[in-house]
Amino acid sequence: MQLPPHRGPLSRWLIAYLRDTTSSPHPPVAVDNDQPWSDDDLQLTLWCCYELHYRGFDEVDPDAEWDPAVLALRAELEEPWSAWLQRAYLPSPADGAVKISQLLRDLVDSDDGPPLAAHLQRRATLEQFREFVRNRSVYQLKEADPHSFGIPRLDGAAKAALVEIQADEYGGGRPERMHAELFRTTMRWLDLDDTYGYYVPDVPAVTLAHSNVMSLFAMHRRWTGALIGHLAALEMTSTLPNRRYASGATRLGADAAAAQYFTEHVEADAVHEQIAAHDLCDTYAAQHPERAPDIVFGAACSLGLDNLTAEHLLASWDIAAPSRPRSA
Repeated sequence: MQLPPHRGPLSRWLIAYLRDTTSSPHPPVAVDNDQPWSDDDLQLTLWCCYELHYRGFDEVDPDAEWDPAVLALRAELEEPWSAWLQRAYLPSPADGAVKISQLLRDLVDSDDGPPLAAHLQRRATLEQFREFVRNRSVYQLKEADPHSFGIPRLDGAAKAALVEIQADEYGGGRPERMHAELFRTTMRWLDLDDTYGYYVPDVPAVTLAHSNVMSLFAMHRRWTGALIGHLAALEMTSTLPNRRYASGATRLGADAAAAQYFTEHVEADAVHEQIAAHDLCDTYAAQHPERAPDIVFGAACSLGLDNLTAEHLLASWDIAAPSRPRSA
């Protein structure tokens, strides 16, 4: 994968540094503390820093993953980003007698997000559906990878539960059944390039933020509870939207193979929901009661960033404008 074009002074510096074309210190960090999820420079810089821990970039030395200057910049950016997430989504203290699975169910049931799935099911044009899939590709082409960072941090039944979920995400040992591969089939139906990371230069900051929150939790052992809570929220809110996505794709001409990514999640995530909420999150909370609020926090971040992404897409379609980053 190639390094993306910069979107501001911080990403300009990082990209130059990774290409070994500058030795100057990075510019001062200036972040929109009210809406950091919409800050193109912040989110692209963070995304590039995190990507070094996944597959990296073609022209970048693999050792850059642990370069002190890159890690220092990432830490400076994570401070205001994580502070905003905690202000926005950290839950109030809950009754310790209530199981985490019930708190997660209450959180999911109370979420009243934008009607993106309903729009895609009934009214979206082919180009709108294509744009939705293009944005989703930033995460879906590495689906499950951020949450897999949690496996070595868990023990016993909680670890077994996470491995069970992840094994399904990776196709149960069958490469063609990996969810990322099923998503590639959907992309090809829409005449989209299914190369990993291809659309990062085209998506808005909020799409990168949706991916970055997973990586934030994945890269920090301190946020293991938030990581599994994030996964639980994804699994608990997947069945109905994916049924609607499948219906919308079929309405627009998708055959069974092109819609399989969505239909697969209707059945699989109904099972994963129970495993994630009870076997994973309840077990982890019993083992680490001091981290129980982190689980709910991670779930709230998942719902909140998903809603912000949906709002952005629906708003851009209302004004007949494509969902694209602001100019750097």
